[in-house]
Amino acid sequence: MKMATKKKTYAAIDIGSNAVRLLIKELENPEGPVFTKVQLVRVPLRLGFDVFSKGYITDSKKKDMVRLMKAYKHLMKIYHVDDYRACATSAMRDAANGQEIIDGILKTTGIRIDIIDGKEEAAIIYGNHIEKSSSLKGNLLYVDVGGGSTETNLISNGQLIFSSSYNIGTVRMLNGSVQESEWKRLDSDLRRLAPSYSGIDLIGSGGNINKLYKLSGERSLESTGMSVSSLKKTYCSLAPMSVEERIERYDLKPDRADVIVPAARIFLTIADTVSADYIYIPMIGLSDGIIDGLYNRKQK
Repeated sequence: MKMATKKKTYAAIDIGSNAVRLLIKELENPEGPVFTKVQLVRVPLRLGFDVFSKGYITDSKKKDMVRLMKAYKHLMKIYHVDDYRACATSAMRDAANGQEIIDGILKTTGIRIDIIDGKEEAAIIYGNHIEKSSSLKGNLLYVDVGGGSTETNLISNGQLIFSSSYNIGTVRMLNGSVQESEWKRLDSDLRRLAPSYSGIDLIGSGGNINKLYKLSGERSLESTGMSVSSLKKTYCSLAPMSVEERIERYDLKPDRADVIVPAARIFLTIADTVSADYIYIPMIGLSDGIIDGLYNRKQK
């Protein structure tokens, strides 16, 4: 009897400013490639609340980070992961002791973590996923809103025109740590680009836009996203509420209930600046791009 060939399994660890995610996918069709999600674990370590107020990661969060990486290492062993990549973004970039913590994690757990800059973060998502989406035509602005930064890619008829990262994120906004110069840089970049690319729509990425999409009531099997007017209506419902009221009324987790309003503000600000009417929401993010990148690297 012929033994079935073991399917390749890949993992991505996304160390964000609000949460740390482990995504494990199995390669179903190497020719496609087509992946099946095997496991997704999200733990709200909220590193940004330390970094954006104190400038460093506290000992308590450092210990939790080590414990979590040990747990993720065991999970990857259980799922027989063939290859993985761990990437740290805005909070670890800004933390005075970020490299020290990463060196300690490598020594303690064997997990190597790459601190990636904002442009690489944006490129991972665009280069490994968005550019393959043949169903999306015209002028599109990909927007990924995280806890510490917002990444943007302007795509015109499948070609990447512009890519940039801004230190504007949900946790930074809650901490009052977003510099006015960053808002001005974002506004200036978008206003410079928009006149040459008419009819821009957004592609939204991140846990917050996914949740806002669900709360809007527009999410269905037929829908690929939501109107900006619907997002504005959802924002106007959420913004006056306290965090506790959002948790109770919308059944939100505490670590989602506080960041969801600043996330909506960022998306609405960008949509208004480029006069976008619609947001496509393909439910992908940095973790998916990391895994696509691992696969592509194996093919070279």
